[in-house]
Amino acid sequence: MELQHDVERTLTELDHARLTRLTQRVAAPATRNDDHPLAQTLDDSELVPSRTIPDDVVTMHSKVLLRDLETSRRYRLTLCYPEDAEPAAGWVSVLSPVGASLLGLQVGAEARWTQPDGERRAALLEAILFQPESSGDYTL
Repeated sequence: MELQHDVERTLTELDHARLTRLTQRVAAPATRNDDHPLAQTLDDSELVPSRTIPDDVVTMHSKVLLRDLETSRRYRLTLCYPEDAEPAAGWVSVLSPVGASLLGLQVGAEARWTQPDGERRAALLEAILFQPESSGDYTL
């Protein structure tokens, strides 16, 4: 999975800690955590306390509105942990290419990812419809 690393990303300290543990659990035994596709995002992102994350940044459990840059089709996705993923219902894992591309992005940014079949995709992050932290939930 190839991730776009040339955009600024902001993560909550809690999301960062949880996702670091997750990548350690899912990394193949023969690889280091640094080799996981999210490792660079986790290393390069600005970290802030949950209470201070801007409300226009994608955090875990955020529901977002995207517009496909090729087709202009709009769709809603919720960024979740792998065990909660239901792609057909719009719940995408943070470990999926599209999910990883959304993490830490700010409204107005372009999410870019490569699908498992090798097709490159891009979408504009038009809005955050729900963000736990902006609703006062700092531990979700």
